[in-house]
Amino acid sequence: MVNLSSFIRYHASRTPDRLAIVFKDQRITYAELLRRIETTAGFLSARGIRPDDVVAVFMKNSAAFLELAFAVSHIGAVFLPINFRLATDEVRYIIESAGAKLLFADAEFAEIVGGLPSVILVDERSQSDSTILTAGADRAAMHVRRTDDLFRLMYTSGTTDRPKGVMHSYANFYWKCADHVLSLGLRHENRLLVTGPLYHVGAFDLPGVAVLWIGGMLYVHRDFDPAHVLASIKQEKLTGAWFAPVMLSALLTFPDRHRYDVRSLEWVIGGGERTPEARIRAFSDYFTGGRYIDAYGLTESCSGDTLMEAGREIEKIGSVGRALAHVEIEIRDETGRTLPAGMTGEICLRGPKITGGYWKNPKTTAASFYGDWFRTGDVGHLDADGFLYLTDRKKDMIISGGENIASSEVERVIYQIPGVREVAVIGVPDPKWGERPVAIVVMTAGKMLDYEALATHCRAHLANFKVPKDLILREQLPRNPSGKILKRVLRDQLTS
Repeated sequence: MVNLSSFIRYHASRTPDRLAIVFKDQRITYAELLRRIETTAGFLSARGIRPDDVVAVFMKNSAAFLELAFAVSHIGAVFLPINFRLATDEVRYIIESAGAKLLFADAEFAEIVGGLPSVILVDERSQSDSTILTAGADRAAMHVRRTDDLFRLMYTSGTTDRPKGVMHSYANFYWKCADHVLSLGLRHENRLLVTGPLYHVGAFDLPGVAVLWIGGMLYVHRDFDPAHVLASIKQEKLTGAWFAPVMLSALLTFPDRHRYDVRSLEWVIGGGERTPEARIRAFSDYFTGGRYIDAYGLTESCSGDTLMEAGREIEKIGSVGRALAHVEIEIRDETGRTLPAGMTGEICLRGPKITGGYWKNPKTTAASFYGDWFRTGDVGHLDADGFLYLTDRKKDMIISGGENIASSEVERVIYQIPGVREVAVIGVPDPKWGERPVAIVVMTAGKMLDYEALATHCRAHLANFKVPKDLILREQLPRNPSGKILKRVLRDQLTS
């Protein structure tokens, strides 16, 4: 029997004055956090929310975001975090698909959610303390749940399709926490920086709330800002963080970064794309007290299915690590046959942290599994030691003249060109070849690149059919919250 607030209650009874959450000027102890959860849960009950009802939030990071997540669980309801970058129609689709009974939204998004039903706006004061919003409510008793009950719905970011509601049970979440505690050696002294968006598994789950599970502290930023991040690490002696690739890149190129003492940072979890070797080495040069942990995971698995092990980073450079204790990985071919080490195919996962399927979508659910093995749609291979290497999204494989081109392979070569900050290689329709590869590149300030230089470099490292046929320079690339480049968006832009 479980509930998210059960471990908050545990720590509140034993170490009531230990810090649980810091947000702006709020330094919230475990005893205070429990009081806020119970009071906010009482407010939800008074509004008619019952077990298994869906409660949505359309909010940036705040103390209230976390308090609402725990309060929803406290009364046995289902938590639905929504990407605050979405437009009204997209939010409406998710609300209607999930059947949400209530929507909490930051007041700054009033225009976006104004036409939606059952909206409660969260002003700036309430973002720091949810009980300001719920003043006068009685404290609610905890509703005990079973491990297979639904804890959360999360809608996929839509890199390849319309958003689907991923179902997370309490078992999924608790096994995720157990694996991350074991793999990262989490302890109550951990002080985790939360600067990625909490509506995403990277911030909420990697390791995210697992730090509260073992009695640590979350230091929450409302938005990502490089100077604020580095100042917080210095002032609060923060020990860990999850950064999307674009965030880490911003930190490692921040002009004043050497003014900050960041030696307290023990580790940073990255991922979302195969990390260039140069970025890993730049991380080690700056964060001298910490290690960079490349990782692989997805919304359907509550994130973090593999983590790179300490001391293996250079030996296994290019890998995203090995499977966690309760995760199994197999590589399958197009027929579902298991492939041996070294052979490339679809990455399939099995374990208690993997979703049971998609909300009210049995057809897609059935198509997403080989028996109890979840089909990720990602392509890669395992080496003889069980380390996973990512190759591509299946739908990002370019087929030109009958030849398969892994876009990540071309991107790896282009990253070797001095001054290349970001790159995406996509296939666009071609009347002769079917598709032709195109490179979209972001250069660092003051650096230039022309097509001839790009092609000459690529020809020195790749077969000619893999060399991009066009170069497009951009100031930035579209990414989802986990940092994955949205190649679907780029394809739409170039072919519309």
